[in-house]
Amino acid sequence: MSDFSLQSYVTDHKSIHLVGIGGVSMSALAELLLHLGAKVTGSDRAQSDVTDKLISLGAKITYAHLPENVEGADLVIRTAAVHDDNPEIARARELGIPVLERAQAWGSIMVAYRNAVCVAGTHGKTTTTSMLTLIGMQCGVDPTVMVGSNLPAIGGTLRIGAHDCFIAESCEYTNSFLSFHPTVAVILNVDADHLDFFKDIDDIIHSFHRFCELVPENGAIVVNHDSANALKAVEGIDRTCITFGSTPEADVYPENVTDRHGYYSFDVMHQGKLFTHVDLSVPGYHNMLNALASCAVCLFLGLDAAASAEGLKQFTGSSRRFQLTGRTAAGTMVIDDYAHHPTEMTATLKTAREMDYDRIICVFQPHTYSRTKALLPEFIEALRLCDKAILADIYAAREQNTYGISSKDIADALDGGEYYDSFEKIEARLLEIAQPGDLIITMGAGNVNTIGPAICVGES
Repeated sequence: MSDFSLQSYVTDHKSIHLVGIGGVSMSALAELLLHLGAKVTGSDRAQSDVTDKLISLGAKITYAHLPENVEGADLVIRTAAVHDDNPEIARARELGIPVLERAQAWGSIMVAYRNAVCVAGTHGKTTTTSMLTLIGMQCGVDPTVMVGSNLPAIGGTLRIGAHDCFIAESCEYTNSFLSFHPTVAVILNVDADHLDFFKDIDDIIHSFHRFCELVPENGAIVVNHDSANALKAVEGIDRTCITFGSTPEADVYPENVTDRHGYYSFDVMHQGKLFTHVDLSVPGYHNMLNALASCAVCLFLGLDAAASAEGLKQFTGSSRRFQLTGRTAAGTMVIDDYAHHPTEMTATLKTAREMDYDRIICVFQPHTYSRTKALLPEFIEALRLCDKAILADIYAAREQNTYGISSKDIADALDGGEYYDSFEKIEARLLEIAQPGDLIITMGAGNVNTIGPAICVGES
């Protein structure tokens, strides 16, 4: 159903039922469908602020997955976590109601936009999507945006704008981004991840290659020249290709780079000519590369250089990306970061290193047993960049521990590494050892972010 169109359902005010409506992407989709004029119903396991908001906008939501929930629906959209054995999906099949995957629905919506900028990559998708959002707003593009984490500038994960430009975070997991319709495909990097789905790195590269093939002849691919795997992904693609990277070998690259305690300022060059000067308000060398990728998109779309630079300056971060939590009673700064792949962890810890703290204490919660098993040496190497690593139990997410792996395996391989089997023990240990000149980073994609507020006395 990749060519399925939602347009007639929206135009005719048909009833669309969303299974798993409370999720980040699904709730954003529901809000957009309501705005476009569709009748929206949905189901989820529990009530939340998100579902309350959707109800206030006109959605009808049931907090249980029941077969009768889909009766009367003209179309059913399901989140990726919902499978064919779900009672609502089974009943929809019985009744002959079309069933779309979430990614297919987003892809169908994108078709209505003149430009669909789809930001993909193993790391940096949320940040770069957010940067492009601020740029688009500053340039007067009035973008519609779907981003995977709360962006304060738009008050959440969705911005509803005009029909000229759609900016979408695009994830490769389960090949979901292959349902999208990019006119501009951004490839930030390609690393080994999600090995519970992909066979190996070559399988991942092939998936990104297929993603690039979705770009029409008048579109463009923006790709990281510093990433060998990303360059492999675009081999043989007959489309306009704009490279970005750290050296003049790329089409878009930095010159006159200055680093002020981790915050970068630089000239953005395009094939030897100055495009604009950028002063970033988020730290880290990796964010300079994300900004260069954003500028490459701006160049292709013909956006104003000065306004693009101002948009980048206005971006101060998104939720759980080097986000300030607060300070402990002893004055120790606490930061939270979503990094859960060794490459992301390395970038975050290198950023922290540039910020002149006495010690970096990292509390890491690995995410999924399969990733921990597959990348164990890389996790250990990344955590060697901090002064003290404290390990929490692996966040299982969708998995069972059939891999014979434990966070203790990481802690035991690190000098001074420590493992605790509860957050309470970790919190007590942090309050015992942390000093005013230290930086505590809670790191991972699970619920490790609850540790910071438990040990802080307030924001700073």
